[in-house]
Order: sequence, then C-alpha cells, then structure tokens
Amino acid sequence: MGRMTGEETRTPKSATVRDPAGGDARKAGAGAPRAWTTRLLVLGIVLSALNLRPAITSFGALLEEVRDGLGMSGSVAGLLTSLPSLCFAVFGAVAPRLARRFGPGAVVCAGLAAIATGLLTRPYAGGTAGFLAASALALAGIAVGNVLMPVIVKRWFPDRVGSMTGLYSMALAFGTSLAAAVTVPVTDALGGDWQPGLAVWAALAAAAVLPWIPFVRDRGTGAAGQAPARGHTPALRITRSRTAWALAVFFGLQATAAYITMGWMAQIFRDAGVPAGTAGLLLSLTMVMGVPLAFVIPRLATRLPHQGPIVLALGLCGLAGYAGLHFAPVGGAWAWAVLLGISNCAFPLALTMVGMRARTGAGVAQLSAFAQSTGYLISIPGPLLVGVLYQHSGGWGLPIALMCALMVPQMAVGVLAGRARTVEDEAAR
Repeated sequence: MGRMTGEETRTPKSATVRDPAGGDARKAGAGAPRAWTTRLLVLGIVLSALNLRPAITSFGALLEEVRDGLGMSGSVAGLLTSLPSLCFAVFGAVAPRLARRFGPGAVVCAGLAAIATGLLTRPYAGGTAGFLAASALALAGIAVGNVLMPVIVKRWFPDRVGSMTGLYSMALAFGTSLAAAVTVPVTDALGGDWQPGLAVWAALAAAAVLPWIPFVRDRGTGAAGQAPARGHTPALRITRSRTAWALAVFFGLQATAAYITMGWMAQIFRDAGVPAGTAGLLLSLTMVMGVPLAFVIPRLATRLPHQGPIVLALGLCGLAGYAGLHFAPVGGAWAWAVLLGISNCAFPLALTMVGMRARTGAGVAQLSAFAQSTGYLISIPGPLLVGVLYQHSGGWGLPIALMCALMVPQMAVGVLAGRARTVEDEAAR
C-alpha cells in the first residue's frame, strides 16, 4: 500500500477507482457536479450536521425539569439517554437500503423533516410514552443522516475526505454545543417552561430541509444510490473483516462515552452544587471543544499511517476527565469539561476511519452502516446502566468507575481499527 500525499486517505487511491456500485466514484450518476450544486450540497451537509445532536443535548440540559414534569424515575431517564443509541442502530441499519431505493438526497431530506416533526411534538405529546415516541421519530431522522453523510462525502468529495469530514464534524460539534449552551437561557426567556425550550429546536431542523430539496430526485450517488452493476459482487462479506469489527466496537464504546456525557454530565455538576445555568455552560464547553478539534483531527488522521496514537491521546484525556469528576467536580469543573470534550473527539476520528478503511463508495456504505449500527447497539446499555447505578447507589462513584472501565477497551480496539487496512481486502480473504 503506497504512501499517499496531501489530504488523501491512506487507502488505495480512491479518486479513480471503479466503484462496483456505480462506476467511477467521482463520476457516478450525472458526472462532475456544477459549482452551485457543490455549494448547495456543502450547505446541506453543514445544516444537516447542525441538527444531528440538539435533540439529545437540549434534553440533557433540561433533564431534571423533564423528569419532574413527566414524573420519571432515574431508570426511565436512563432509558431516555439510551434511546439515541437504540434508534441509531435500528434505523441506521436500513439507511443504505432506503438510499438505494429512493436516493440519499430524498432519505436525508425526509430524515430532517422527521427531526423537525419529532422535536416539535415531543414536549406536547402527553406523558412519558408520547415523549419517547416523538423522540424516537426525531432520532430515526438523525440515524439516517449519521450513516449517509460519510457516503455522500466519499461520493462527492473523494479527494477531500479529511477536510469534508472535518467540516461536517465541526458543524455537528457546534450544533451539539449550541443546544447545550442556550437551551436553559432560551427556556428562561420563554417563561421558564421546559416544553417550548425543547420545541424551539424544530425550527433549525425545518430550515435544514431546504437545501436538500433539489437532491430529492438525484439517485446518482454510487454506492448508496444505485443498484450494483452486473458482473460484480453486490455486497462485501463485511463480517469477515477484523477491521470492520474493531471499528464497530470502537464506534460503540465512544458513543457510549459520548451519550453518557451528553445525558448525565450536567446532572453530575448540578448534584455537586453547580447552578443549572453553569452546568449547562460546562456541558456546552465539552461539546464546543469538538468544533476546532473535529476539523483538525480528521485532517491529521488522513496524514498518519496509523491512527492509534490519536486514539490513545483521546482516551487518556477521557480518563483524566472522569477522575476529576470524581475527586473534584466543582473545583476543577472547567478543566474536566475541556478534557472530556477532547475525549469526545473520538467520534470524528471514527467517521474519518470509516472513509479510510474502505476503498470504494460501496465499501464505505456497507462499513458505515455496519460500524454505526453495530456500534450503537453496543452503546445502548451504557447510559441506562449509569441511570440505574445512580439511582440505587445514591451517588456518582459507581457510574464514574464504569465510565473509566469502558475507556480502556475503547483505546484497545481503536488502535486495531487504526491500522492501514481495507475491509475489501480482509473480506476477500
């Protein structure tokens, strides 16, 4: 495997590879995009990314108010913090199939509409069951975006996987931190009721639908948008790839850490005596750390022959942040928020490795769906278990110990996933 220069990913050169799902990966469909099409697509990617986490972090910022308003126990609240992983696993698995049938533009557009509808209705759905159902609708829309964004990047920007993944990840981190930071102040400005404070995020999702409307009829997206060409194997035996499994487990463990952080970190600080508004700002700081780092880390990852050192550095930051939460949650609160924000940048690294560990658009589609669906299944028990431990132990010692314990295998499998391999080669063996 030759060494690649610039921003190219360290897989066999993908810019001119024949994609078994649709010809040249750059020229699938209608050929090279026009300038306005590219700009509109970039805008659509950025706006989509902005909407992929506010449904979660806005809920985390108002977790105590929602629990009181709906009469939730700690275990039920833990279930709600696990719901994103469950929805991402279930609906993410079907995203490539939907994209092949309807085109990824149509699926992403419909997903954003589902996000807007779910966010608007969940505060007023009536009771915990209605809140869960409306949340699931929004999270289903997020799930298809999670899976299809790496595919769209690989298809339209094969020579800029690192920078486009970084831009997408940076927008995602900004949306995450924005919701964490302003949900409490917006709620106060709207009269102190948590319901409009959560519903207001539907407007951002509705705005994100607009750039995707011109792409609703476009099915020329290579791996995700066309049927396999005749004479080619329709699908990889992805489960034969050790790298695919390592990446799936890495994705699952980093998602576990991220959703525990988004769902529970503000509550940890509030229980330690930090005011609600400050706790929201601390969560926002954790999320906003991903804005610059989500752009830098993918670009750095594409220039390294092995991404293991980045995995280890992020994991050590996470261990230090968890230790700080346990021993000095108030005194070093801002430092722990920064360290956990750095650790959460394992997410853009995982997305980048999805693009690097497959040679073709078809491979990226399968690897993205497999790694994310399997990974999110793995992550389901974590936030729920934190809620159960918190309720039954009456403190945060055991939940934080669990977080530390999960970081060790995350680092181990991340090192394995960072090796310069491709799933096509491993599946062929």
